[in-house]
Amino acid sequence: MSISNEISPFLQMIMSGTAASTGELCTIPFDTAKVRLQNQVPNSQGLLQYRGLLDVLKQMGRDEGLSALWKGSSAGVQRQMAFAPIRIGLYEPVRNFYMQGKSGEPDIFTRIAAGLTTSAIGITIASPTDVVKVRLQAEGRLPEGATRRYNGSIDAYKKIIRNEGLGGLWTGYGANLARNCVVNATELVAYDSAKAFFLSTEYFQDNIFTHIASGLSAGLAATLLGSPIDVIKTRTMASSEAGVSAMQVAITTLKTEGPLAFYKGFIPNFARIGSWNIVTWVTLEKLKSLYIANQNNDEN
Repeated sequence: MSISNEISPFLQMIMSGTAASTGELCTIPFDTAKVRLQNQVPNSQGLLQYRGLLDVLKQMGRDEGLSALWKGSSAGVQRQMAFAPIRIGLYEPVRNFYMQGKSGEPDIFTRIAAGLTTSAIGITIASPTDVVKVRLQAEGRLPEGATRRYNGSIDAYKKIIRNEGLGGLWTGYGANLARNCVVNATELVAYDSAKAFFLSTEYFQDNIFTHIASGLSAGLAATLLGSPIDVIKTRTMASSEAGVSAMQVAITTLKTEGPLAFYKGFIPNFARIGSWNIVTWVTLEKLKSLYIANQNNDEN
């Protein structure tokens, strides 16, 4: 990722937000399906509403319209524009800062430290957008005559503050911080490491195929490590019960549904995270290469 050394940190932040927002808009139907699967519990007959990723997408498209698959997209883009510039855009500058006095390629511990640092700062700022996004995605088709809790992201911000206080926007912050430090740091480190490994072989060059392979590797690693925390985070944020903690959600889930409940929505979660990483990293690498090519043309 040495190409980034020729791009200012501020511009890297802008490019990262743009790339992540592109990934968000392209893959949010998978995220909406994941939220529905993670939040569903058996009815009085012991039956579940959804049977998997494709069933969620089919039922939502049929009962709520295709636009329902993009529920929470405005909050999702807000989240990416607040979060990605910090956690992705500042990853390399922070990694290079931690590398001061060292030579050669950064080791895995330096990469992990940089990923954890930028992810923690970014999600602290962006957590309210996550709460709003999850609340909007969790609402399904309502019975006739029922009213929605929220009419869009702005209305959600207002109602959460009015009904739950300003702290309501940081509902589930502990679980969200843990989830994002695990998932996002894993994405950053896995992409950085996978790309370096691929380029160290004679079979790969710095092109779109390497970026896709690296993005897919990052998505798989992040999904495997982050799914249990992601389930807890989603359920905590979707709850409007004041004071509910991530630990309470985890214990209740384990007691009532068993340990496998922590991997509910794994397939749509991987579909979402894997495709998001591919779209985002390919877009970001393209933006960087276009900028460098334009700079070189100007110099010539």
